[in-house]
Amino acid sequence: MTSIVLAGGRSSRFGWNKALQDIEGKSLIQWVVDCLAVFSTEIIIATARGERIPCSSTVRMKTVADVYPGKGPLAGIYSGLAASTCPTAIVVGCDMPFVSGGLLEYMSRISPAFDVVVPVIRTRVEPLCAVYSKECLVPIRRLLEQDKLRPQDLFSMVRVRYVEEDEFTRFDREHLSLLNINSRADLNRAREVAIRKGWLRLGVGQIPYLHHLPDTHI
Repeated sequence: MTSIVLAGGRSSRFGWNKALQDIEGKSLIQWVVDCLAVFSTEIIIATARGERIPCSSTVRMKTVADVYPGKGPLAGIYSGLAASTCPTAIVVGCDMPFVSGGLLEYMSRISPAFDVVVPVIRTRVEPLCAVYSKECLVPIRRLLEQDKLRPQDLFSMVRVRYVEEDEFTRFDREHLSLLNINSRADLNRAREVAIRKGWLRLGVGQIPYLHHLPDTHI
């Protein structure tokens, strides 16, 4: 399985690249990469111009530039899928440090019969914590060329499996996977969560994957 980290945002609320904001000395993007490395054969970092963002992993990594610059996360999804060596890819935003590895693994496991597997929480769809297949490439390109830039516009064009809230909660009771860092207040909250949960005492690579295990076996 390929994993794609979307890191092409302008980070306008921070004033500089939010992927490099840190939680106790570890960058947001490194938290995400450490989680994804547990079950990925490769990790692709999709950035606006192909600029490299400091992070590391034991898994093969590469950086790609948006094929359609300035067209938001849908362009990042397209660029990452186009560069992927696998038919299916996990897609996560670089600003989601507490994404549950258990949840992503579950979505990956149920993905073969679908083009997209995506959580939906209280009618809110979460397209930047999802699994996409390469079958999405042609419809995404069509949308981008028409300047239809919402990832949700894709879902009426492909086979979608929605992960409902009760499924999601089995892996992540507090829904911390969906805590994305858009402001300094979000960052401060994330730091408080990491301290409260005691994740900072665990080894690199363990924190994001183990912190949301389901209560029951699937």
